[in-house]
Amino acid sequence: MNIFSKNQKLAASVMHSVTAKTFVKKPLILALAAITLSATAVPAFATDWWSAKPDVVIGKTATVDVRTKGALGDGVHDDTAAIQAAIDSLPSDGGTVTVPAGRYMINALKPIRLRSHTRLLMDSMATLAAIPTSASRYWVIKVWNVTDVRIVGGNVVGERAQHKGSTGEWGYGINISGSKNVVVKAVNVSDFWGDGVLVGATGSGRYLQPSDNVTIDRVVSSNNRRQGLTIGPSQHVYIFNSTFQGSRGTLPEAGIDIEPQDQGPVSTVRLENNTFADNHGNGIELHANISDITITGNTLTGNHGFGMLAISAPYLTITNNNGNKNGLAAVGVSGTTHNVSITGNTLQWNSTRYMSPTKSGGALDRDLQIGTSTSAISVSGNVFSNPKYNTYTR
Repeated sequence: MNIFSKNQKLAASVMHSVTAKTFVKKPLILALAAITLSATAVPAFATDWWSAKPDVVIGKTATVDVRTKGALGDGVHDDTAAIQAAIDSLPSDGGTVTVPAGRYMINALKPIRLRSHTRLLMDSMATLAAIPTSASRYWVIKVWNVTDVRIVGGNVVGERAQHKGSTGEWGYGINISGSKNVVVKAVNVSDFWGDGVLVGATGSGRYLQPSDNVTIDRVVSSNNRRQGLTIGPSQHVYIFNSTFQGSRGTLPEAGIDIEPQDQGPVSTVRLENNTFADNHGNGIELHANISDITITGNTLTGNHGFGMLAISAPYLTITNNNGNKNGLAAVGVSGTTHNVSITGNTLQWNSTRYMSPTKSGGALDRDLQIGTSTSAISVSGNVFSNPKYNTYTR
């Protein structure tokens, strides 16, 4: 059994993630299905929906400095109530809350809740830091069931090194759920017990309220215990010029995990010009109940698992990415994944857990692995470690 066939079986049995435990050191052999596949077809969606980004309407008349409400930013005092008071003091049409330089301690069991039409504007030297807790679930910033919110600048830092408990995996830096027209820009998020950022829904079943029109711009999410970013039920999520690195501690340990499963669908997501590096799991992980996911212009490097791995995930466009020096292949599609276009990527020097990153050649599955149960996988115009596969099409 080759390395990828083993992963397919694990994926079929609802294996949550691909880690070092999933694989054994055996020769890499690509088992391609000897069938003729139809041209990749994807659902029709609005063209270039991401180019306009959310048109976020923020209140224009009111600006409140958190220090006027008693926040100290001294790294000792609990500033949660003061920051929330600044937000709550804005008029009904919203406004801007400013956070000057300083270290503001936050009780993440009573998180900062943003209101509609509000901008949280942090100085580049401002940090919202979670006070250590034993709770398995917490949040520093909640953006729940609101519309038109911007979070700009500064740092949001967790307490994973000082965490007082040992259970759970749901300590979040920024949690955007059931909200519309949200922008997170130029924020550093790090060291959380769970995920740096989550985009998803509130409610369930007929009451499910997915997020819509969420943009993540120039965000760095690093050293989080579960993953850099999770995407649950949502649509029109645009993530660009951002970095997701160093996820490690509890599965899936991915840079980004798009894993709605039976919670509700994810559609129209674009990951563009991001870096996924040094995550202990996969750089990008994708699961079922998704559609119209475009992964373009990204760098996937040094991840312990795959650069990106799709497990029974349909309707993907994977183009113009650079995947190199990942522990397993740069791109893997497994389970019942279908309708995928893999074009114009440079996928070289991968499978470093089995091959030297400086050694040329190897089989195609060093860089690209396609499972035998997949269908409608289109491959063309890619560059691989072994040049003889550069003309490979499917």
